[in-house]
Amino acid sequence: MPHPKRSAPTETFPPGSVLGVLAERSQLDFELEFLGKILGAVPDYADALRAQACNLTLKGRLKDGLAVDEKLVTVRPTDPTAHYNLACRYALLKQRDKALTALRRAVELGYRDFEFMLEDHDLDSIRKDPRFRKLVKEFKGQ
Repeated sequence: MPHPKRSAPTETFPPGSVLGVLAERSQLDFELEFLGKILGAVPDYADALRAQACNLTLKGRLKDGLAVDEKLVTVRPTDPTAHYNLACRYALLKQRDKALTALRRAVELGYRDFEFMLEDHDLDSIRKDPRFRKLVKEFKGQ
């Protein structure tokens, strides 16, 4: 006799309970809170800073993401990716001079993914700037 097919359990949790709140929370909100707690305990944790800046930006909190990226470049001043991400955040906020300065610093430190840089929508606000084209031309052959 075949066994009846079982459906996956669908549990519901009481509204306001810890599990109920967690079940309703998005992954992004969970990560923001989780990383916020980690950074509260270890404020210079570079990997957590990088993830938190990205999550804040995804959430539409660009200024908060920028503040975290600014902190990250103080923690990792020679990290080209940290400077690249800072350039992206400035560009998203239409702070073109700061974006180009941070992007130049990223490239000077060794960031070389020019193909990605040329397609990255975060940099759309500076891509037509002659300083952007000059920077790419200056370093692309190196």
